[in-house]
Amino acid sequence: MNNVITVGLDGTPESLSAAHWAAREALLRHARLRLLHAWTLRAHGAPQPGDDDEQGHWPRRIVHEARAAIQARRPELPMEDELVVKDPLDALLDAADRSDLLVLGSRDANPMARYVLGEVGLQVMSHSGVPTVFVRAPQDPESTAQKGCVVVGASLHEPCKALLAFAFDTAARWDVPLRAVLGRHLPSYAYNRGGGVEPYAVETAARDAQWELTEALRPWRDTFPDVPVEHCVMMESPAPALLHCADDAGLLVVGRRHKHRALRPPIGHVVHAAAHHAPCPVAVVPHE
Repeated sequence: MNNVITVGLDGTPESLSAAHWAAREALLRHARLRLLHAWTLRAHGAPQPGDDDEQGHWPRRIVHEARAAIQARRPELPMEDELVVKDPLDALLDAADRSDLLVLGSRDANPMARYVLGEVGLQVMSHSGVPTVFVRAPQDPESTAQKGCVVVGASLHEPCKALLAFAFDTAARWDVPLRAVLGRHLPSYAYNRGGGVEPYAVETAARDAQWELTEALRPWRDTFPDVPVEHCVMMESPAPALLHCADDAGLLVVGRRHKHRALRPPIGHVVHAAAHHAPCPVAVVPHE
């Protein structure tokens, strides 16, 4: 445990919302907040950060304004600044290795938006070794965290210990319920020859999925007996099932394979859908 939460700043309203979210989480974790801004120099041999130069002025201002906004609300929170002349992706991944949690801003989704994270956000999501939270803006700093339940997308086809540990621990720390969502396609035997579905087969498949989810969550409910847990089994594709169950969520938690399998992308369609279209902050947790 590094006892540090890092937030990446770029001067946008989204990153300021991310900073407020990270600040509140740092207080709950009794952790230090690191305010990180990274940029590349426009010309070789230009002055380094800290010098009184134009290239260093805006980075310092971005961090200073974020620090002032956070201190106005949470003066007791320990913070540190980190200004780095480095490729932002490399700087964020390096900071992630020295953090327990990485927090970034994410542009607001709209019907015309196809990708709202940007290239850096997508790359960080794919390669960060620690949980990474994406926060949208504009939001009231007091409503960007710990409001509503924690929703976790459950996968029963691969180990997801880190995913469930993060979700249950967050729900316990926030003192809110946890909603575990399992989306599952109908089995082939549920369809009749006319193209419709057999109600009994649907009920049987749903009952089996409910039992599997209950068994998967049983040890976690024993470990976190004070966390109310709601099971949400949806007989549909996992991605829309997750989004349908996250309308009132304060945080949506999804998993990403930490070790990529051959011929498979590091980010699946469920993570893409959650990060691009969820109405709340999204935590992407790497797991085996």
